[in-house]
Amino acid sequence: MTLATYKWTVENYHQAIDAGLFADEAVELLRGNLVVMSPERESHAYYNSEISDYLRALLGDRAKVRDAHPITLPNNSEPEPDVAIVQPLGREYLQHHPYPENIFWLIECSQATLTKDLTEKKAIYAEAGIQEYWVIDLQNHQLIVFKDLKNASYITKQTFTIGIISPISFPDLEISVMKLLD
Repeated sequence: MTLATYKWTVENYHQAIDAGLFADEAVELLRGNLVVMSPERESHAYYNSEISDYLRALLGDRAKVRDAHPITLPNNSEPEPDVAIVQPLGREYLQHHPYPENIFWLIECSQATLTKDLTEKKAIYAEAGIQEYWVIDLQNHQLIVFKDLKNASYITKQTFTIGIISPISFPDLEISVMKLLD
């Protein structure tokens, strides 16, 4: 017996959402596959909210900080990163979720999903051309930063537990690692 699977396109996925197919299910589209999202525990929700508020205060109107909302990628993926720092395009986002060219950097807060965030999601984001990707590792209390794209892969990986970090898109911005991890 051969197992046949159905690969979703972003367009099919949107049609299914509009039809109410996933009304009671938290899913995201990764490489054409529907993936059930892990339920959010208290610590994850706390860090996601605090990090977003901190970045909003630092960035002001220079960027839009979106919490747990979809982004649309060209590899038949529509993940929902915990935090997406995107161009402040206002009402344009009524027509589409942010595309890779609208994204400054992405952050995943990881506890139960650490392996997936460090492998599958990292690969999907790199393939889509996202120039910088941060993983807040809640298990080991550290920030892991991926950047410097080459051949659809991140070639630089840095791990921080203290200090100040500046994202590629905003080199003048000073973000406290401790504030992200506290």
